[in-house]
Amino acid sequence: MKTDTVIRNEGMKVLIKHLGKVDAERFISLILREPFDYTKWQKDLWKDKTVKEISEAAMEYRRTDSI
Repeated sequence: MKTDTVIRNEGMKVLIKHLGKVDAERFISLILREPFDYTKWQKDLWKDKTVKEISEAAMEYRRTDSI
């Protein structure tokens, strides 16, 4: 199991890689400033997709854009 520090470091590396330093910092600020219910967000995120469609999209993403 990864430590909290390792997860934070890996998360920041991913954010910086994909958003750049400035937008990664902005993202962190937004998360800290606004209440965020991850469970509700996940429930609403894929409401119009089937499990098969989500799985296929994830497999395609994995093939083309691995982190």
